[in-house]
Order: sequence, then structure tokens, then C-alpha cells
Amino acid sequence: MLGVARWIQSRRRPVPVGAGRREDGGTPAATEPAAPIGALRDALAGLGTTLDEATTCTELARAVVVLAGGAAAVLRRTGDAPSGYEAVAGDARLLPDARRVAAALRTTGPQAMDAHRAAWLERSAGTPPGGALCTPLTSGDETYGVLVWARDAGPPSEPEAEQLALLAERGASHIRHARAYEDVSRTAGDLQRALLASPGRPHPNLDVAIRYLPVGGSALVGGDWCETVRLHFGRTLLVVGDVMGHGLEAAVDMSAYRSSLRYIAASDLPPHRVLRQMDDIASGEADRRPATCLLARVDPGRGQMTLASAGHLPPVLITRDGGATQLPVPVGPPLGTGLGGYESATHVLSPGEILVLFTDGLVERRGEDIDHSLARLSALRFPAGKGVDDVLETIVDRLDAGHAEDDVAVLAARPHSRGQDASPEV
Repeated sequence: MLGVARWIQSRRRPVPVGAGRREDGGTPAATEPAAPIGALRDALAGLGTTLDEATTCTELARAVVVLAGGAAAVLRRTGDAPSGYEAVAGDARLLPDARRVAAALRTTGPQAMDAHRAAWLERSAGTPPGGALCTPLTSGDETYGVLVWARDAGPPSEPEAEQLALLAERGASHIRHARAYEDVSRTAGDLQRALLASPGRPHPNLDVAIRYLPVGGSALVGGDWCETVRLHFGRTLLVVGDVMGHGLEAAVDMSAYRSSLRYIAASDLPPHRVLRQMDDIASGEADRRPATCLLARVDPGRGQMTLASAGHLPPVLITRDGGATQLPVPVGPPLGTGLGGYESATHVLSPGEILVLFTDGLVERRGEDIDHSLARLSALRFPAGKGVDDVLETIVDRLDAGHAEDDVAVLAARPHSRGQDASPEV
């Protein structure tokens, strides 16, 4: 069995003990010099290059091995208990048993760990001489885990130990920022999903499906949104919008745009006048972020739709034979600019045809011309008779929307004949 963890009382100058003992019981002198200051500076600069906690742990372990040799890993504390080793760098066989390190942490607790910044773990008799150092990853009042380092050439010198403690301190600070960033992202995502989970209810003469795919963890949730508003006489207003930027602020502005849309649409104005009033309201608020928006007022009874755009990409019409075509629509400035100048265009929409509205994250790819991106969507072909849900699944899959570089919101609607559906409703 490995020996009991010895926690050093000094906060600033950890003293190496318990590794590679002499026969008289003493501790061999640690004479290894510390790494040059330039190497330490480079190691510190390589930490926290992203706001992803797992990436930061990997960078920390690699930096320790480059600086001091041996092997390093992170034992993260998630919840009340530490997990197993993560982000292992170097020869993992040199590291002490993770279960023993975890047991030592449970015995001392976070407060004791924070009070004793470094501790050497003894190796059991018969094992090769060497040293293992555990340094708590502490920032402020929180302890996020432990940096574990080991090598078979004996413990580091005091300057080396101080450098490792400095790396652990800087790594813990970046982990704290990553977790704070994740909390904000989760809050924004929860808010946005709550808003997107309850769009308005379209008329029964219109089949509607909506998909929202947030971008991966490297970025915060944005302001993409979809909406349906039931109007008089069997008509439905379909809406897709995209607020500039990401994060909680974009989600809050998205909610404001959505609220103003519902209020204005209730007056049953033409789509271009709805955009004009939304622009007037948004431009009067200095902190409101600009947004693009596409409106489609669908009238299945008359077999037509009226489109208006505020800086948004055009919709796509999927015909009954499975072909896809972009629909021309006059494009005005984004909402919130106060410039106005919106116009409408009317097109035929027959039963069985599917109208698809989407945000730019569905088609845009870095370094690619937008016309080429839209052409890729228009080139898709769909089996005849497919429903709106199947069409959306096909689009998301073939355009690889799950790996898009921005949030994706897409709405598909198909009118159908149901006898009474075309009758006026108020």
C-alpha cells in the first residue's frame, strides 16, 4: 500500500518530503534547477487559450510535463467528489493511484486543501525512487480539483515546486472563467429554449415543424428564433429571426423582438408594415441589438403567401416533385437601424408544397460565398409526399447542421386542404 499523504503546512514554500528516502531516513537534497523564466512564461501563456474546461486541463498537464518532465494529470472535483484522472500527459505509469489521491482529498476536504497548497505523496517500499506532488487547483474560495505530478528522478527542487504551484494557480483561474462562461451559456440556452419551446399555434390548415440547433460549446447561444402567429381568415404569419451576437444579451433582445412582433401582428398589418413598426420600436432603444427577420404570411385558402425581409436570407420552396427553389423577396435593412424601406412580394403556395425559412447558420460556411451556400440548399432533392418533419430532418442531415459554426433555426410549413380549413376564421 502507498503511504499516507503528507500535507505541507507552508503555503508559500513547499518543502519536499517523503520521496526517495536515504537509508538513514533523511531526504535527499533536491538540486534540480528551476526551468528558465522564459520557459515558465511560455508555459503560462499556453494556458486558457479557450473557455473550455477540459481543454484548459489538457493544456495545464502538458505545460507541467514540458516544464518539469515526468507525468502530470488533473483530478477534477465535480460536485462533492473528485473524479478519476483526466488530461494525462507523459508516462501515466509514474502517477500515483488516482483512488488514493481521491481518498486523501476526501480526508482533508476542500478547506484543508486550500490551506495546504502542496503535498508530497510517499511511495511504498520497493517502488522506484521518485516523487509525486499534488497541488490544489484553487481560485478564490473554490477548489476545482488537484494537479498531480510525478517523475522517477526524485522530487523537484523548491524553485521547481514553486513553478508548478504557479502553473496550478493560473490553471485554476482559467477553469473558474470557463465554468462561469458555461453557466452564462447554460442560462442563455435555457432562456432561449423556453422561448422557442412555445411558438404560437398556426391554423389547422397548415402543417408546421421547427428545429433549433445551438452551436457547439465553443460559443454561447445566439439570438435565433422562430414564431407562428395565427391571423384572421385562416391565415398564419411565419417568422424567422436572428439577433446579432451571442449570449444572454442576444437571447434577451430576441425575446423583446418576439414580444413586439406578436403585439404588432395582432393588428393584421401587411408583412412589410409589421417590419416597419418593429424597426421603429427597436431603433428607439439604444441598447437593442440589430436583428434580421423574415416574415411569410401564408393564406392556404387563396393558395398564396406574402414575404417581407429585414436583411434576412430568402426562403426556399420545395415543390411537390421534390425540387427546391429560392423565392425572390425584397430585402430591407435589419431591424433596429431605423432606416425602414421594407417591401412585400406575393407568391403562389399550393397544397403539398413546403415553404422553408431558416437562419444563416444553416447554410453559411467560413470562407464560402453566400450564393454558393444557398445553392447547396437549393440543390437538395426530396422524395415526393414527405411531411414537414421528414423534410427538416433531411435538410439538417445533408447540410450537416449539427456541426454548423452558428446557431441554426429552421421552420417548414405545408398547406393542405381539409374542407373547412379554407373557411374564414376570426
